[in-house]
Amino acid sequence: MSTAPRLTALDALHRSLGATMTDFAGWDMPLRYASERDEHNAVRTRAGLFDLSHMGEITVTGPEAAAFLSYALVGNIATVGNGRARYTMIVQEDGGIVDDLIVYRLGETEYMVVANAGNAQIVLDALTARVEGFDAEVRDDRDAYALLAVQGPESPAIMKAVTDADLDGLKYYAGLPGTVAGVPALIARTGYTGEDGFELFVAPGHAEQLWRALTDAGAAHGLIPCGLSCRDTLRLEAGMPLYGHELTTALTPFDAGLGRVVKFEKEGDFVGREALKAAAERAETAPPRKLVGLVAEGRRVPRAGFPVVADGKVIGEVTSGAPSPTLGKPIAMAYVDAAFAAPGTEGVGVDIRGTHEPYEVVALPFYKRQK
Repeated sequence: MSTAPRLTALDALHRSLGATMTDFAGWDMPLRYASERDEHNAVRTRAGLFDLSHMGEITVTGPEAAAFLSYALVGNIATVGNGRARYTMIVQEDGGIVDDLIVYRLGETEYMVVANAGNAQIVLDALTARVEGFDAEVRDDRDAYALLAVQGPESPAIMKAVTDADLDGLKYYAGLPGTVAGVPALIARTGYTGEDGFELFVAPGHAEQLWRALTDAGAAHGLIPCGLSCRDTLRLEAGMPLYGHELTTALTPFDAGLGRVVKFEKEGDFVGREALKAAAERAETAPPRKLVGLVAEGRRVPRAGFPVVADGKVIGEVTSGAPSPTLGKPIAMAYVDAAFAAPGTEGVGVDIRGTHEPYEVVALPFYKRQK
């Protein structure tokens, strides 16, 4: 018996805007409102408004909250300053990636862990199991928040029209409590698009009021509602990994080229330490497949799972692929053998249904905003 998808607090509003809805990680979410390309380009050149309420918020409190999170995750959470955020990961004992996370420090002994929608329960269960022995509490706060995001170069101007919070002083990967359009919110300067932007954590009952206020404030700046489809092409252009594609339990952070998030120097033990030490040594002596960018010479679009080929042999696999509105060509991220990972490597292609289509190997990201 299948369960009905969960609905965000903005579900009726999305439908009134004509959104095409899709089941994503058990949630009914807007895929697009009109043109995916128009939504993508709006975020790159002006601004887009997203409902991200499917993300999973987990609150950790208590005198040993920081020590617990440093044990449970690969990062050194004890060094996160008040009001700051950190990108990190949770892994299995064997070093396999369970999820990538953002951890916000909300107070002296209070943290919020934000997990991907499809992994929120898994992460919650893992943290609940790992907290034993620590003077800390893990709380499921997924129903306590709606999450809206304003992304794009016009996002600061739009936000300044609806809040008197110190946005100029709010650095990337930081958050502060404030009031936005009369609504209490955690205002975070984070995002998944490669652009400047803000993510706003609010009570679900305030979500529609905030959405409408942001829509009104953004009208003069070209802001439009945006769905998950353009969020995927935006993050792909920005070279940002997606769980289930570039990140899986079969890969360690070192396999994914993200070994920098693992902090061996922190105090105390942490889950996966020994396995990750071995993975780090392997990466030094025998590099695993490397994550690279691929840009099509033709028009055919690669998809996740397609083989990457060279000299008649399979040398890797596409993890994400889509047409790039910004580059005007199909692009992909792929794990390839280290010998073929250097930008400009010749003779690399993607097997698209039996035809080897030529692709250029490039460094990630495909797109980087001008600051």
